[in-house]
Amino acid sequence: MKHQNLKQTKMLPGQTIGILGGGQLGRMIILEGRKMGYRFITLDPARDCPGSQVADEHIVGAYDDLAAAQRLAERSDLIVYEFENLSPDVVRQLEQSHCVPQGSRLLEITRHRLEEKRAVEQAGVPVAPYRVIETREDLTSALQELGYPAVLKTTTGGYDGKGQWRIQTPEEVASLPVGMFNGERQYILEKFIPFVKEMSVVVARSVTGEVAAFPPAVNLHRRHILHMSITPAPVSAEIMREAERMAVRVAEHLQVVGLVAVEMFVLPDGGLLVNELAPRPHNSGHYTYDACHTSQFEQFLRAVTGLPLGSPAAYSPAVMVNILGEHAERLMNQFHRLPKEMKVHWYGKKEAKTGRKMGHVTVLADTVEQALQIIESVDIWPPLTDKEKDAIQNEMKQLQEVRSS
Repeated sequence: MKHQNLKQTKMLPGQTIGILGGGQLGRMIILEGRKMGYRFITLDPARDCPGSQVADEHIVGAYDDLAAAQRLAERSDLIVYEFENLSPDVVRQLEQSHCVPQGSRLLEITRHRLEEKRAVEQAGVPVAPYRVIETREDLTSALQELGYPAVLKTTTGGYDGKGQWRIQTPEEVASLPVGMFNGERQYILEKFIPFVKEMSVVVARSVTGEVAAFPPAVNLHRRHILHMSITPAPVSAEIMREAERMAVRVAEHLQVVGLVAVEMFVLPDGGLLVNELAPRPHNSGHYTYDACHTSQFEQFLRAVTGLPLGSPAAYSPAVMVNILGEHAERLMNQFHRLPKEMKVHWYGKKEAKTGRKMGHVTVLADTVEQALQIIESVDIWPPLTDKEKDAIQNEMKQLQEVRSS
């Protein structure tokens, strides 16, 4: 029997939550959930994935393995997913007979860029102008309408910059991979937006309909991978309120259960456009683990189990920085000399590959400026480029202006 009334789902300590996926997000959900008394089972293709190391039980299986997912479901009182690159068909099957509060519809929307854009528009929230692309002729026509530069993206499967091509001239169209437009894939072309900042807001929405938004973060990327998140976000109070309003509106329109991270572009005139969504805890929300009264991972569990949502308020300025594979050795060499203000979160992945997220650190300080100085004092990451330094200096200048206004 399908669970029609999720409001009646009451999870008590000792009951078991099954997690589809065993990555670092699942790991941090489990670490928070252990404090609440829950037990956990993970399903992941890797035998020694980050989540399996802290779970009560682990099932080795592919994400589209329905039989493995059914074994997970049979041993669980409630099922969640920790990332969106899963098979919606598997989730749809599970929710027919088991409690899956996040549901398959949210997964279907957020793993498909075209569906996601349309859903955000239907919520009354602005996105960058875009066109659907299926043939090379579609691309040529769309570029004439939107102009150069533009960004071509796969509708499914891309993350951290994968599955994306920035097109700046007509000549670059001819250099796209041969066979792209063979009818097997659909793409979306977005007008390039000359934004001044990237922001994100993580919103929790409970099975009871209660909503709470975490303070927005400003994000700095390197090679399309999140490098640093800064809070409080150095933007005006008006932009802060509008970002939270838009994020909450998206969460309510989509009837999210759990979390949704709403990534946005801040335009030169202070306007905001939503770039993309993630239906789960988000890298830019990791700062909440150390700097907020309730972490995004505890909040996620509260939302899916029907507990009252905790306070999302931050009690300290914070800067979160990712540790990628290329940074791991330097972190280990300095591990016992790291500043006391630096909190280390290590994911337990066996192999340190370039670009792979191995962990993160969060620095808490009296001010964001002090946190950035502490980060610069350790030799873990390559020095900031002049462009990045200028961007951060501008952020700090704006932060000071916000404080004095």
